Amino acid sequence: MAILGELGTEILIPVCGVVGIVFAVAQWFIVSKVKVTPGAASAAGGGKNGYGDYLIEEEEGLNDHNVVVKCAEIQTAISEGATSFLFTMYQYVGMFMVVFAAVIFVFLGSIEGFSTKGQPCTYSTGTCKPALYTALFSTASFLLGAITSLVSGFLGMKIATYANARTTLEARKGVGKAFITAFRSGAVMGFLLSSSGLVVLYITINVFKMYYGDDWEGLFESITGYGLGGSSMALFGRVGGGIYTKAADVGADLVGKVERNIPEDDPRNPAVIADNVGDNVGDIAGMGSDLFGSYAESSCAALVVASISSFGINHDFTAMCYPLLVSSVGIIVCLLTTLFATDFFEIKAASEIEPALKKQLIISTALMTIGVAVISWLALPAKFTIFNFGAQKDVSNWGLFFCVAVGLWAGLIIGFVTEYYTSNAYSPVQDVADSCRTGAATNVIFGLALGYKSVIIPIFAIAVSIYVSFSIAAMYGIAMAALGMLSTMATGLAIDAYGPISDNAGGIAEMAGMSHRIRERTDALDAAGNTTAAIGKGFAIGSAALVSLALFGAFVSRAGVKVVDVLSPKVFIGLIVGAMLPYWFSAMTMKSVGSAALKMVEEVRRQFNTIPGLMEGTAKPDYATCVKISTDASIREMIPPGALVMLTPLIVGTLFGVETLSGVLAGALVSGVQIAISASNTGGAWDNAKKYIEAGNSEHARSLGPKGSDCHKAAVIGDTIGDPLKDTSGPSLNILIKLMAVESLVFAPFFATYGGVLFKYI
Repeated sequence: MAILGELGTEILIPVCGVVGIVFAVAQWFIVSKVKVTPGAASAAGGGKNGYGDYLIEEEEGLNDHNVVVKCAEIQTAISEGATSFLFTMYQYVGMFMVVFAAVIFVFLGSIEGFSTKGQPCTYSTGTCKPALYTALFSTASFLLGAITSLVSGFLGMKIATYANARTTLEARKGVGKAFITAFRSGAVMGFLLSSSGLVVLYITINVFKMYYGDDWEGLFESITGYGLGGSSMALFGRVGGGIYTKAADVGADLVGKVERNIPEDDPRNPAVIADNVGDNVGDIAGMGSDLFGSYAESSCAALVVASISSFGINHDFTAMCYPLLVSSVGIIVCLLTTLFATDFFEIKAASEIEPALKKQLIISTALMTIGVAVISWLALPAKFTIFNFGAQKDVSNWGLFFCVAVGLWAGLIIGFVTEYYTSNAYSPVQDVADSCRTGAATNVIFGLALGYKSVIIPIFAIAVSIYVSFSIAAMYGIAMAALGMLSTMATGLAIDAYGPISDNAGGIAEMAGMSHRIRERTDALDAAGNTTAAIGKGFAIGSAALVSLALFGAFVSRAGVKVVDVLSPKVFIGLIVGAMLPYWFSAMTMKSVGSAALKMVEEVRRQFNTIPGLMEGTAKPDYATCVKISTDASIREMIPPGALVMLTPLIVGTLFGVETLSGVLAGALVSGVQIAISASNTGGAWDNAKKYIEAGNSEHARSLGPKGSDCHKAAVIGDTIGDPLKDTSGPSLNILIKLMAVESLVFAPFFATYGGVLFKYI
């Protein structure tokens, strides 16, 4: 037996979750001290956070009252726009949630003809609960996961819009003060999401356990609905938010920067508010729901496999909760890591920002490795068995430690490779910038080549993780490797949310007419955030690959598939169709961005051409119309790609059976990961090549500029092409492969019983 008893487990998990939530609230309280009301910024106080420091505006004789009022007005406009969009989207998503919940209940309940009689257990002796009640509890867990995902995205958006103007105002005191505000705000989102996800999942397990009792097989089968609910909401958040933000971004860039030669975030640009709103609904709300879905799915995959292993058969509660214990340790490790950025060290120069963010990743990974070793020793028996496709595989507690550790360090490798290919501090992006000398065409060619090349090392890292973890602990090992990659999710989300917050801070500084020195500081924050956002996408895609494979293994186990034979026609047709799906999905999302951007460009041009005094700054643009265009387009265009992902497993499983569906899942996983990595890195490289030219921080960069030069215009075109790749199609693909896998797992009993209708008659 493990050293840590059941009582210790029941105390440790919720306590760690509550500590994370309390820490998030404490960080929010500190951020809230930065007031967006006139006069509060100069309040006395002192201390590390800069209260009482004199302001640049005071030094330059600018009016502090007007600056603060403008910042508050812009923040309100961004917050109201983001809230309005999410509420509109949630109305449509809510209707889908109710309909799909009914589908889950009907499909799973029909397996035994809606019988209320107990059934023999599949993997253990005794009688298990009726399929009807498993259908009911699966439906409840689906709704719970969906609601948690929506709340996570909404809270993340509200936190970001609360913090952006405060980051701008703190930039008047120094880049270090602004960095702390932005990072603390990101930490609020990171800890709230990771901690609440852990607490809700733990409470759900214990509530369901009151009914299921000793039937852990049925208990954890019903828990899989939690991951399905979280990921399905993430899909709509990612796709809808991505279409919204990129439609506004493309419209603002093509007309404002290229045609009118005005700065980014210039208040004269009609699309500027919609552009800043998009950062929050796409990169904040969408990313939050995405990583919550990954966490829920990897935990559910591990729990399903463990329930039919010795942990579940012997009713070892502590060992069964090992995935949740790893996440609990991750919260404490991330808490300590965050203090390094906000309290133990102080940023004094812009050049220190990016290294500080990268140190967060390194420190959290190193500390988490120690934490995983300790919890593996305390929570796991020295020897146990893990289910392995019909057999039980002998595993040691140190074996599982290596599974988690290999995923943890593979995530760090993927993150730094992503940074190398997307940061303008390194030669790949500088080469892309240099290619702009000969126009947009060569810029596009170099960017595509960079994206394809950037796939190589991450795929090898994922491959090594799969081989090591599967060799040690079969599919359970892969699920734990995925969870290892996500164990420092609170830090990852803090870093990822920091990017859009600092980007918005720069936009607010521009729109509020703040001094050039302030904009230089916010640009420095934004440049580092742009790179770390790409690192976050790399983490999300890498974890999605492992999560999908773990879910795939759980699916074939639940569906009773012993071997997936690629030479079988049923499997092979699934492979090629599955490999095609990411291309189909990408085409739909990119065309959606293009259609919405076309309307945005036309509207921005119309306003510049018809509103007298707009270019001169004597008249205000109509921001509301541009916000409405992005909102309407994203709501309308998110439905077809969402339907493609949600309906494919149901149609294939019902009509063609579990073997063909196995091929579809494998094909989508293999091609989807490659496309997602290359698309995200290509778009990130084009974006930072443009920023490299605009910043002009080196002799080489200055030779390509300044803003408005032919070289810069070519870079802007590349950045515009890359926008839907890095912020819509690429990030959404990791949800596609995860969502199809977890949906197949939830419906596996139905497909095993009734699937393959066409093949029965052909």
